Amino acid sequence: MNIVSLAQNLPGPVAVSRLVASGARAIKVEAPWGDHLAGLCKPWYDELHAGVRVERLDLKSPGGMQTMKALLATADVFLASQRPSALARLGLDPDSLARELPALRHLNIVGDTANPEEPGHDLSYQARAGLVQDAMPATLLADMIGADRAYAAVLALMHDAPGARRMVGLYDAVHDVAAPLRHGLTRPGGPLGGGNPCYGVYAAREGMVAIAALEPHFRARLYDALGLADGSDLSVAMLTRTAADWERWAAQLDIPLVKVPDTGA
Repeated sequence: MNIVSLAQNLPGPVAVSRLVASGARAIKVEAPWGDHLAGLCKPWYDELHAGVRVERLDLKSPGGMQTMKALLATADVFLASQRPSALARLGLDPDSLARELPALRHLNIVGDTANPEEPGHDLSYQARAGLVQDAMPATLLADMIGADRAYAAVLALMHDAPGARRMVGLYDAVHDVAAPLRHGLTRPGGPLGGGNPCYGVYAAREGMVAIAALEPHFRARLYDALGLADGSDLSVAMLTRTAADWERWAAQLDIPLVKVPDTGA
């Protein structure tokens, strides 16, 4: 499978990296100044582009577009992450390319498939989905789930007819991921949002621990080992050992409890 990608930043490069790991051959086209991700996190940029041929082209110049069309002529799939109107202005939208390359398959990563022209980034998509509270998100969830969907969509395209088109939406992806919150499972006080003492995060004497003793046998084993009545609050008990000590203790008893890593945040 041969892929030409115009997708910058995160979802596209992550998807392409996984496709290359699965055996695809990939060429990525960047602007003359490169991909913004390289300036934000060069080590990750390098990791994601291992095995990817990178070409820097000025697509607004005749020579740059000529080279781009030549690259697309070698591709099975054209992966983009632009608004449809931006691709159309360049003449790289599916309808325009179909006249010259009717067999080329197309995948475009957009913000929202219901409104692909709307601007946004991971933070705004997570916020719309209800996943942003008082602090910045710990990870780029929309981008990473969107990358998974883009990877799967490219594989699906190869089973579609030549010239097939697909679209992946980052908001669509994170909206689905937010379903447990919408249904109340992970809301504050919900059964998986702090309402169950056996499923939560606690301060230890040093560090933090996460307990996920959800099933009855894990719950019973946890309370029996602590010498506490079923359903008791665990916050005081957790302060009697360090997080590392609790993790070792839990491993010996086959209880799902782990030390929360200190990310330095």
